[in-house]
Amino acid sequence: MCFWYLETLDAEPVQNVAIPLSYSERDPVPGGCNLEFDLDIDPNIYLEFDFFETTIKFAPANLGYARGTDPPPCDIRTGQDSRWRLQYDVYQYFLPEDDLTEEGLLKHLQRMAEVPQVTANAIKVVTLTANDKTSVSFSSLRGQGVIYNVIVWDPFLNTSAAYVPVHTYACSFEAMEGNCSSLGRVSTKVFFTLFALLGLFICFFGHRFWKTELFFIGFIFMGFFFYILISRLTLINYDVRLILTAITGSVGGLFLVAAWWRFGILMLCMLCVGLVLGFLVSSVTFFTPLGNLTVFRNDDVFWVTFSCIAILIPVVFMGCLRMLNIVTCGFIGSYSVVLAIDSYLYTSLSYITLNVLKRALNTHFRRAFTNVPFQTNDFIILAVWGMLAVSGITLQIRSERGRPSFPPHPYKLWKRERERRVTNILDPSYHIPPLRERLYGRLTQIRELFQKEQPAGERTPLLL
Repeated sequence: MCFWYLETLDAEPVQNVAIPLSYSERDPVPGGCNLEFDLDIDPNIYLEFDFFETTIKFAPANLGYARGTDPPPCDIRTGQDSRWRLQYDVYQYFLPEDDLTEEGLLKHLQRMAEVPQVTANAIKVVTLTANDKTSVSFSSLRGQGVIYNVIVWDPFLNTSAAYVPVHTYACSFEAMEGNCSSLGRVSTKVFFTLFALLGLFICFFGHRFWKTELFFIGFIFMGFFFYILISRLTLINYDVRLILTAITGSVGGLFLVAAWWRFGILMLCMLCVGLVLGFLVSSVTFFTPLGNLTVFRNDDVFWVTFSCIAILIPVVFMGCLRMLNIVTCGFIGSYSVVLAIDSYLYTSLSYITLNVLKRALNTHFRRAFTNVPFQTNDFIILAVWGMLAVSGITLQIRSERGRPSFPPHPYKLWKRERERRVTNILDPSYHIPPLRERLYGRLTQIRELFQKEQPAGERTPLLL
């Protein structure tokens, strides 16, 4: 007869579920060769998480043995008759989005307890051999429930056994701000809401309002790189970083607009536009299972491939710059709406760019698997994104038909207009004083308001 004892640190009652499993002497023993954790035989999976990644660790298994006999030695032999022949399949199971209830968690934990259920319901992420470290990292999905389990398999006897499943939401239920129930900070909501409003305008009217689009592109360019720089080099809190990013991004947008106004180099502006679209295309590429390939665990390979895809987009569209600009407006502008939705409601689509940002900020993120769930909310938001992008592109193509591809050089127009005013005395603007004289006259008027009024005429005292 066996007894199990449960202990909780909280005074309030907690729910629990117990699932007894029986194994034969042919089945491997999960955690049977534990040398790291507290228990002699430890089938538990230990989990750690931070903002960037979630890491699970477990003790190696041992070969099965009959009750009452000594277990096989763990590290004396390394041949096929030892535990080194065992393989470990790591599985990942996503809970329904926005389900933070204990009842839901316990219900889904039962689906991850036994080997047949795990293989039927979960996604196999990776297979480890006895020569690999018994540690696997995943991208942290804040607010999304995830259950992990490991199946140890004996290929010689074709038997398997499951470890004890472990779960996480990658967030805190007790935090005052940014907890599991309300993930978005106030600063994040304000920032991305304003960003989405501008992006929505760009999605439908970006090509017509060329300077506004350049400000939007410059904001993205400068803001993204500045946030990476300030996050890696300083320890200031998130809200201050976001404010500084907004200010710096605005400066970058104004700089790109000023560069266009003064120099009018269309190819330079379109290179920036194309690179932003290329960044999104490259991010989508690595958002797919392609991003989990072993070759991309190397940072050099990853960033070179990522950059090549990003640069390829403006090169492909070099012959039709107007179409490149309109497509960029449609997809980038509509994706800003997706980012704004994520600050209020969880969606996996935000990890298209967030995974790239995590990789740029954290050197250890390269080892993490970036799987995400794709559930009802994601399908709806994906449909909204696609609808906005297609609608914006179609509207701009139709409205720009018959118009010049791009506006003329603003500085040349201004210079030509100024010369025309100087030479044409019939133009009413010809008689308007220069700006310097007008400013000086206005300052003189303001100064006179504060001067004491001088007495008019001559006054003498009355002589008696």
